[in-house]
Amino acid sequence: MVELLPAERDLRISQRRTQLSESAMTKYDASIVICDREQAESSLAKLPFGAVWQRLYTEAKARGPVSILSTRMTTEAIPMAVAFTKSSHAAFERLSLAARVWKELAPSPGAKVLFATYGLDAERSKTMLEALTAASLAATAGMPVMKSKPPKPAAPPQLTLSSEGPDIDAELSIAIDRGNHLARWLTTLPPNVLHTNSYRKALRDLAKREGWAFSFLDEAALKRLRAGAFLAVSRANEHRDAGIVRLRYRAPKGDGSRKKLALVGKGICFDTGGINLKPHKSMYQMHEDMQGSAVAVGTLLALSRLKVPYDIDCWLAITENEIGPNAFRPQEVVTAVNGVTIQVVHSDAEGRMVLADTLALAAREKPDMMMDFATLTGACVTALTDRYAGAFTNRPEWHSTLEQAGRDSGERVWPFPMDEDFDSDLESPIADVLHCTLDSKGDHILAARFLNRFVPEETPWIHIDLATSNRNGGLAHIPTDFTGFGVRYATLLLRDGLIGSGKSTTKRKRQ
Repeated sequence: MVELLPAERDLRISQRRTQLSESAMTKYDASIVICDREQAESSLAKLPFGAVWQRLYTEAKARGPVSILSTRMTTEAIPMAVAFTKSSHAAFERLSLAARVWKELAPSPGAKVLFATYGLDAERSKTMLEALTAASLAATAGMPVMKSKPPKPAAPPQLTLSSEGPDIDAELSIAIDRGNHLARWLTTLPPNVLHTNSYRKALRDLAKREGWAFSFLDEAALKRLRAGAFLAVSRANEHRDAGIVRLRYRAPKGDGSRKKLALVGKGICFDTGGINLKPHKSMYQMHEDMQGSAVAVGTLLALSRLKVPYDIDCWLAITENEIGPNAFRPQEVVTAVNGVTIQVVHSDAEGRMVLADTLALAAREKPDMMMDFATLTGACVTALTDRYAGAFTNRPEWHSTLEQAGRDSGERVWPFPMDEDFDSDLESPIADVLHCTLDSKGDHILAARFLNRFVPEETPWIHIDLATSNRNGGLAHIPTDFTGFGVRYATLLLRDGLIGSGKSTTKRKRQ
């Protein structure tokens, strides 16, 4: 059987400032050089093996715009590539280019690979080398395989980065890769392997390995807490293994004034749609409906490996949404843990039900900020396609910050409005709130407004609707359909931004 957690990879990144030469490049098993597209011809003339690159460029240019050149050099047939970046390229374009050139290079497993830049200023050189590093690590992170004769795990590449600019933060790159790899691995596991019981076991084992505290609120505990929204969804499960996992990372000792972050994730291990049963095509990939929880725990892994100076609680709502005689039904009224009564409309809107109780419980710990991740609505995919994720917050002044963080990280998000008047669409004649509407018009916004009922007004909160969780052929530097989108975004945002800056959210709100 396949392991529930991916094996730790021995990732090696060295950085040096060396003069590019033919002799230097032939010491490696493969090489990639990044040049400025606007200076392509003059740069190629000055590169090692310049005559070969110039000939290849002339031939390629006759067929159209050139972004990548590749060939094999010397009698040893060493794979080498040159890629061209524009000054206008943002992080998404850099990561996409890096993924394409790595695929073109196709070095052998465990190869010693040189990444270099030529003719770029210091900042562009650094960001391009970081993109190459991210793409190579993502491309070589193995996914679960359950073939009768599984392939031998491939050794990761040994990377050497060379430029005249500043070094990249290799520790950060590796931490993000480990978090993203974990998120993609968990999401790829089939539903008869990763189910409510085994998922809990995997998280307990991960917590033990990483030094996190682990606790679990089972159905009996949730019943005592009157978490009726979560329990409605778990009611039809064949096994009584559903519940809410809480993982706790505590920062190294400081002055006692550490910030507190709550990460929350939707962990529906399989979603049939419940009594409002999904059609086959919509149900086919529904083992991925736990990807929000995988992204939350992947983000926790990345931030804790970076030893961030604040405390993190990670709350994961783990259940299935099954069909059966006990399945929750339209028109039922249930009471959430914070006392809000909910009129059920459609059983396939189960994600917001389990998140309601989980957010309310997380809020009781009075975090300085809460952030949740969920594969929540098809409406968000309809609005943005699978290239952007939707971002929602009860701090509208953060919209520009959230969007910019997406542009800077290469995991792009688009902030949506959350005005109070949307609540009129969720008015119920018999309960405090409808949990959705009969049509899908603006369902991503209405889902966020519903969740807002379970987050205290004084608690800053960000909700990420993962429209980007599954994209055929991957997205940016990620080559697999399941993208693990959100780990890179949240790690960079929270390490250096709203929490990691050490500034209080109150001060930030006045800015």
